[in-house]
Amino acid sequence: MIEFINVEKTYANKVRALQNVNFKVEQGEFVAIIGLSGAGKSTLIRCINRMHDITSGELIVDHIDVSSLRGKAVRQYRRRIGMVFQSFNLVTRSSVLKNVLVSLVPDLPVWRKISGIFSREHKLLALKALDQVGILDKAYVRVDQLSGGQQQRVALARTLAQNPDIILADEPIASLDPITSKQVMDDFKHINETMNITVLLNIHHVEIALEYADRIIGVRAGEIVFDGKATLVDDEVLQHIYGSKMEEALQTEEGALLHVR
Repeated sequence: MIEFINVEKTYANKVRALQNVNFKVEQGEFVAIIGLSGAGKSTLIRCINRMHDITSGELIVDHIDVSSLRGKAVRQYRRRIGMVFQSFNLVTRSSVLKNVLVSLVPDLPVWRKISGIFSREHKLLALKALDQVGILDKAYVRVDQLSGGQQQRVALARTLAQNPDIILADEPIASLDPITSKQVMDDFKHINETMNITVLLNIHHVEIALEYADRIIGVRAGEIVFDGKATLVDDEVLQHIYGSKMEEALQTEEGALLHVR
């Protein structure tokens, strides 16, 4: 489904964000990517949907060489990949339903794009996506009247409405409280298990990564230093990923160490 082959990414300022990255993700896997801030986690997943271009190597998604895509082919390819951000990226003065419908705009005829008129079928598709994340009752509420967790679920519903094969999430619970974080992670897990959608997410919360993901990829200074089942992650593995900053990385906001199962 997704394969990195000797991938490197160097930015214009000569900073090497990724080096010698090699791994494969099969359809339907739930993968959490962990590591220190600046380790290259965000760059890694953003290469998958061509938000960043790789410098060298190969990135293959469902037998497609991602780097070879140009113009319209890139846009069509991105339709298969949903992206969920920490900042939600919603139009807060519009209704929840309208925010979800936005994901369907690229596939609409020009006259619908200009008029902003959506068909009954499109609205039913958007409502179904909202139902899948448990906020159907908020369809006609303005986004700015929702909690942070509800807004993240709107963002997830917007992604689902485009019927993706893959969902990428960049720190989706970083700004949420523990209870809301669990609700959002439950949504990701439910979608992964019931719809067989591949999920890759960057996450700072190691305990949550181990609880929800089937597989953990550890990134350190742009390199993959661990790739294996979540059940294999122990203190030694975490030390290898985080180095001397292990305790700092695993501390909660209250300063207590997370209990790693």
